[in-house]
Amino acid sequence: PPCMHFSRARLLPPCLTSTCTMEAYYWVQFALIAIGCGMLEMQKMGTKERVSMPQNFLSFRNGYLFVYSLMMAGDWLQGPYVYALYQHYGYSTGDIGKLFIAGFGSSMIFGTVVGSMADKYGRKNAALTYCVTYILSCITKHWSDYNVLMLGRFFGGIATSLLFTAFESWLVSEHFKRGYEAEWLDKTFAKAIFLGNGLVSIVSGLLANYLVTDMSLGPVAPFDAAAAFLAVGGVVIFFTWTENKGDNSENTSVTQGMKLAYDAIRNDKKVFYLGAMQSLFEASMYSFVFLWTPALGPNGEDIPHGMIFATMMVACMVGSSIASRIMSRPDMKVERYMQTVFLVSAAALFVPVVVKFFGMAGGQPGGPIAFEGKVMMLGFLVFEAMVGIFWPSMMKMRSQYVPEEVRSTVMNFFRIPLNLFVCIILYNVAMFPLSAMFAMCAGFLVLAAVLQQRLEVLGNATASNGKHVAMGTKA
Repeated sequence: PPCMHFSRARLLPPCLTSTCTMEAYYWVQFALIAIGCGMLEMQKMGTKERVSMPQNFLSFRNGYLFVYSLMMAGDWLQGPYVYALYQHYGYSTGDIGKLFIAGFGSSMIFGTVVGSMADKYGRKNAALTYCVTYILSCITKHWSDYNVLMLGRFFGGIATSLLFTAFESWLVSEHFKRGYEAEWLDKTFAKAIFLGNGLVSIVSGLLANYLVTDMSLGPVAPFDAAAAFLAVGGVVIFFTWTENKGDNSENTSVTQGMKLAYDAIRNDKKVFYLGAMQSLFEASMYSFVFLWTPALGPNGEDIPHGMIFATMMVACMVGSSIASRIMSRPDMKVERYMQTVFLVSAAALFVPVVVKFFGMAGGQPGGPIAFEGKVMMLGFLVFEAMVGIFWPSMMKMRSQYVPEEVRSTVMNFFRIPLNLFVCIILYNVAMFPLSAMFAMCAGFLVLAAVLQQRLEVLGNATASNGKHVAMGTKA
């Protein structure tokens, strides 16, 4: 039961001065970034156009957003305490790394097939399967047995693949089946990202921190809460969603589509560079998810994982707000500014290496975050802001360079090396110090910046050739 997994916070005095000071440090940090994000969003709201939409569409959209938010809450609640729970059960960094590898490996193997399975057996069924598999993954967290935890990671990998395919597929099919305008779909996606990847992630981080730290229910409590959200969402899906499936003709051309996607990557350097950049950045990002907890508390310091997680998500939202401003400016080319984003990301993840080199003062077991942890935290917040810029910018470049007819297949191919990268990093994590792993991630990001520069050169050359051809035609 959750009450058996009590937090270290229960063993400390209720309010030491240093503890209260440290709590204030986290809240001030969170508040400053949140205020900055709010100001950016309020300035954007003044320029948005109001478009009248029929009531039946608004009901459909709001119903989907409600379900999607519940599904994302089920995912986000688990994030801050996955590593901490495995630590709580007494597993080493190497053992924890293997558990993470199982999750990414499961997602890699099933990620290439779950999309076609959803088309064949129905997207509603796939969404319900997501709820069931993720709830099973949460239930396994009640056991400290390594094999049971490994089974949970297997279920979690399947669920992650379904989360990024089933719900979007259902929405797109249902949207057009009901005869709604195509431009309204873009607005639904935008709201889903703002709610599911922004607001819900922050609230989930704060809720997870409240359950573990304030209610002292232990690190398994967020997983119980996640299972509850997923169960509610599953019931709503079961009673309110209609089933939709892919066309039979699509099922017969899966191998042909995969060959076309492979040819697009092999024959078009722009698509190849884009896929390589996405894999390199996301490999660093997912590795960071695994590395930030031991980096901020290397000596067993008592850090509020949920609060830090929420602060990082607000920083990511700040990045998204900045990206929307940059992308709306005609003088700012995405291929140009993304080189800077990759280099700043590399510098941010190189901070732990610098901290290690200079040997800054560390903390004590059960104590507050050390000075070196505060320095790394600033670097991590900068990296999360760059993540916020990366997502919409990469979507824009994919829309420009990836062929429409094989877009989803190409994107699935991009995720194969991504998961391989992460598995290799996590498999070797016990052999190298954390600073070496961060240095490797920074190297990935520098390489991504080099590829981005080459993509810009190719793009400029293509545009220049197009102008010459047009001028020759006129002559």
